[in-house]
Amino acid sequence: MFADSSFWIALLNPRDNLHATAEAAYKGLGTHRLITTEMVLAEVFNGLADKGLHIRTAVVKLERSLRQRPEITIIPQTSRDFRDAALRYAERSDQQWSITDCASFITMDREGIREALTYDRHFQQAGFEALLRDN
Repeated sequence: MFADSSFWIALLNPRDNLHATAEAAYKGLGTHRLITTEMVLAEVFNGLADKGLHIRTAVVKLERSLRQRPEITIIPQTSRDFRDAALRYAERSDQQWSITDCASFITMDREGIREALTYDRHFQQAGFEALLRDN
C-alpha cells in the first residue's frame, strides 16, 4: 500500500480534518507493508513547516521512526526518478498533478500498487484507489 503526504500530514496534525480517519487507517494496517517516497516526505516537511514547533518536531520524529520500521519502505529520490516524473508531468499537461504526484504514480506502477492512503483525488484520476476519500 502506498502512503501519500495527505495521509502523513493528517496523521501528524490533530487539527487536520482527516486526522481521525488517518489514525484509524494507521491502526488498522495490521501486517500491510507501506511504501512511501522521499518526495512524499519532502511534501510532509513543507506542508507542516508553519504549524509550530510541536508539529515540526513530530515531523522529524516521524521521518526518523519510519526509517527504522521494517514494514515501511521509503523509496529514495534519484535523478532518474525525478526525470521520469518531470516527463510524466510534461506529458499530462491536461491534469493538475504535481511532480510529486507523478513520481508517486510511477513508484506505484513499478511496485504493482493500486491502493494509496491518500485523500488526493489525483490518485483516482490516475486510476488508483484513494483510501481516505469517501467512495
